[in-house]
Amino acid sequence: MFLLHPLLQISVLLDAVSASPTDDNVLRAGHGEHGEPGHEEPHKDSYSTFASEFLESRYLSDEGYPFPAAPPVDPFARIKVSDCGITKGCIRYGKPGCDAETCDYFLSFRRIGTDVEFEMSADTDGWVAVGFSSDKKMGGDDVMGCVHDDNGRVRIHHFYNVGQWAKEIKRNPARDEEGIFENNRVTCRFKRPLYVPREETLVDLHLSWYYLFAWGPAIQGSITRHDIDSPPVSDRMISIYKYEDIFMPATAYQTFSSPFCLLLIVALTFYLLMGTP
Repeated sequence: MFLLHPLLQISVLLDAVSASPTDDNVLRAGHGEHGEPGHEEPHKDSYSTFASEFLESRYLSDEGYPFPAAPPVDPFARIKVSDCGITKGCIRYGKPGCDAETCDYFLSFRRIGTDVEFEMSADTDGWVAVGFSSDKKMGGDDVMGCVHDDNGRVRIHHFYNVGQWAKEIKRNPARDEEGIFENNRVTCRFKRPLYVPREETLVDLHLSWYYLFAWGPAIQGSITRHDIDSPPVSDRMISIYKYEDIFMPATAYQTFSSPFCLLLIVALTFYLLMGTP
């Protein structure tokens, strides 16, 4: 048995204590157990570097919790009236020659697969709607409306006309909703299924219906009475399969378009030119 010198024993003990698992890891990273080349480990600070970048102040909420940046909002695509009567049906109400941004009321529709896409716009800061009716009277009608609320948003709602009152229905068939309030106009776009299960408050759009057009003010996101006493109604049933560009003159432009008024104007003109005896 060999005995080490006391000083040599202390040196060996200190070397053993100073060794650590980290040293062993470093050894394994350089060479394997039997001397083979090893693989370097990723930088141990890479995660902390990523975390510090992610947790910068611009990614923190007021409470200090991280949240992802909001995605950019797509702008509302303008309604193309050049497609009216070609790839979609349109109804215009207002001044002759008006479009989606100048008509008192504008509606378009087109089929997209099993859906129908609607576009609506009206000269109002409240709401705009279209109703599907079996007659030309308000009552028992399926109604889709776009409502501008106090927060500046335009939301699509589903209503059912009970007499002269529009009752909001929780079951809303609308999807892919878009809306904007701009230049004192409420404009929206949405899709709705062409076929729906038979229900009193929903109609199948593959059938023809009279279309009721209405718009008016809103209070805290709730619709109120429409702007005009007798809202316009399509003069015939409209088919979703027939794309037409229908113009309906507003009341102010109907006076001089009726045959009786034109005849009266001609008679008065003749009288003024001929003079009195």
